[in-house]
Amino acid sequence: MALKMSLKIAFTVVACLLSVALATPGTATFYNSYIPSACYGNKPQGVMIAAASDPLWANGAICGKVFNVTCTGPTNPVPHPCTGRSVVVKIVDHCPGCGGTLDLSKEAFATIANPVAGIIKIDYRQV
Repeated sequence: MALKMSLKIAFTVVACLLSVALATPGTATFYNSYIPSACYGNKPQGVMIAAASDPLWANGAICGKVFNVTCTGPTNPVPHPCTGRSVVVKIVDHCPGCGGTLDLSKEAFATIANPVAGIIKIDYRQV
């Protein structure tokens, strides 16, 4: 029984480490006009959403995919913008030429960082 429990704990630790290791670094900005969207038109998708930058867009193939996003630090003089939390967002839009990897809804951005920062460093991974 103890061996089973030890194996479960070891597996959980390895799985957590792999999920962190598989995160991709990037930057995030935010927006606050959610409709219409490139993926869903005038159909609302809630507020925990994001728009994908050109490198991620892939002609819309990313639409509907879900990502876990974590703030990892500032990109400008705003000290300590991160809240220490992560957020899960659904890709609903395209952000052509935007300044970040992901353009988060203002609500999603505020969950992980102080909106005063405007742009932050992130780690993101598909879930």
